[in-house]
Amino acid sequence: MGVQDLRSFHTLMDKSTGSAVKPQGNVLAYLAIARLDHSTKHIFIIPGIMLADLLRGIHVDSLGISIGLGLITAICVASANYVINEWFDRDFDKFHPTKSQRSAVQKRLRGNIILLEWLAFLSLGLACAFANSKAMFLIFALQGIVYNVPPLRTKDKAHIDVISESINNPLRLMIGWAMVDPTTLPPSSVLLLYWTGGAFLMAAKRLSEFREIVASHGKLLLERYRASFAGYSETSLTVSCLVYALYSSFFLAVFLIKYRIEYLLSVPAVIALFAQYLALSMEPGSSAQKPEKLFRESRLILLVALLAVLFVLTTFINIPFNDVINCLRRRTRTTFVFGVDGALYRQRPLRLRIARDMLLYTLLKRDLNVIAALVFGSA
Repeated sequence: MGVQDLRSFHTLMDKSTGSAVKPQGNVLAYLAIARLDHSTKHIFIIPGIMLADLLRGIHVDSLGISIGLGLITAICVASANYVINEWFDRDFDKFHPTKSQRSAVQKRLRGNIILLEWLAFLSLGLACAFANSKAMFLIFALQGIVYNVPPLRTKDKAHIDVISESINNPLRLMIGWAMVDPTTLPPSSVLLLYWTGGAFLMAAKRLSEFREIVASHGKLLLERYRASFAGYSETSLTVSCLVYALYSSFFLAVFLIKYRIEYLLSVPAVIALFAQYLALSMEPGSSAQKPEKLFRESRLILLVALLAVLFVLTTFINIPFNDVINCLRRRTRTTFVFGVDGALYRQRPLRLRIARDMLLYTLLKRDLNVIAALVFGSA
């Protein structure tokens, strides 16, 4: 970013401050907008570490150092994005029932300090990423600018806001993967699964906000808080949750069948997880609006634990599906069925029955043609 870009960025940061007199922000106020307490979201990095180890193996000199630097990178870059998120949202968050209590809304913060804080977190994150995948972490930082900073600011565009925000999920997966193997990328099916799964979470979050704020304050206030809600309805958000869940299930099935068919046994737990989260988003005061608080949802955590157990079991236990299927085929080659007269008849194998039915059909068709020729010919 050049000098002119920094000046433009600084100018944007000093625009549209509220007219009300606010107390001067202190050090704690500037740290609060970095949302370090949201680090629980980086749990999505862990599957990336596990998948890279299972599918590729370790390709770094020191796994501990690599994981440590990767976590610092993820936290710092995410905090840099949160800093500009809260700064550019301060004039909109004041219309939200709970986000109006954020430091950027309640305190008088200085744009030049915000810029320095953003650069500090970003520089530290990219410095730690230097030993890993530099391009990936640069994209992570750019995503925050595209999502928050005008004139692009994709968070104000319906549906695009969900897609652009949820890209953080596959990026976190890639961070975890790069900690173990920085030379390759995860399978595309897993990246798309993470992306669409993240889109489901973000759509459910917006559904929860829509239902609660419209019921208590009306849709006009909701649109003043976030312009993208002008293009949403409760129906469209619910349908989008279903669409993203279906896409996630499809990409999950592609990955499971391609890499390890035993993982199919975990699909019921995944479906239950989607259902529970959607139901959670429809509750008043739902934790779906604050994903960093989801660890308080006991049912959700129980399903996640069940999914983790199934994943571990199916990773180390081989199920001979082909042998089971062949055994069933041999045992069911000859079966017995009850006829219309109540008697027990022996049923022949499927191929023989198909050949018999085709032969009977051919003979019957020939006889019908002969009868038709005799009848209509004599007439």
